[in-house]
Amino acid sequence: MSAEKPESLWERLERPSPAPRQTLSPQRIAATAVAIADAESLEAVTMRRLAGELGVAPMAPYRYVSGKDDLLELMVDHAYADLRLPGGLGWRETLHDLAMRTRELILAHRWLAQLSPRAKLALTPNRMAVTEQVLAALQGHGLDADTTMSVFRSVAAYVEGAMGYECAVSALIREEGLSGGPGLRTELAPAMTWLIGTGRYPAFEAYLHAAARKDDARWQFTHGLDCLLEGIATRLGI
Repeated sequence: MSAEKPESLWERLERPSPAPRQTLSPQRIAATAVAIADAESLEAVTMRRLAGELGVAPMAPYRYVSGKDDLLELMVDHAYADLRLPGGLGWRETLHDLAMRTRELILAHRWLAQLSPRAKLALTPNRMAVTEQVLAALQGHGLDADTTMSVFRSVAAYVEGAMGYECAVSALIREEGLSGGPGLRTELAPAMTWLIGTGRYPAFEAYLHAAARKDDARWQFTHGLDCLLEGIATRLGI
């Protein structure tokens, strides 16, 4: 006898509630949890803290979420509701817009860069809507299914990596009370001075002396993105 197929969070929430819930809803749970994470951190979001902020009994949120994994899915979906791509754009413009708007989303909700592997891979309605729009924009260019998904994931991986670094830099500056990029460089100066002084890293030393955009995170992100998209266009001839 085959095991019963597990029911996803979204399938469960799609089903009408047997009785109206005036105090609680998935939307209110998600919005409250996101507000806590935005103001403090992802670690500050616990089921007990959430219930307290909602003004309900500790077990009340469990009517909708079975635990932290479900809650993180709700939070991710709530955040991605703000990521809306304009229609009617070409594939390159769509991917560029996706990357730039995702960067803005992560800067507004920095905990998105710190998700667990399960939450990073969570399939939620709003995330799927974005993916659907990007894949649709890539159709009609002679790409097979695997190549199409590879293009999408390459851009997504670029955004994740670039924003992971950017958020780590800003977090260190904030935690140490540093004065932006110059303060960070002062903090790292002892190690950097010794390493460069060994003479083993001449290319990096040349960068340190010549770079004019060390603290321009948006330019760095956009320039790297443009290089990636140009490479995709050249390689695939689209």
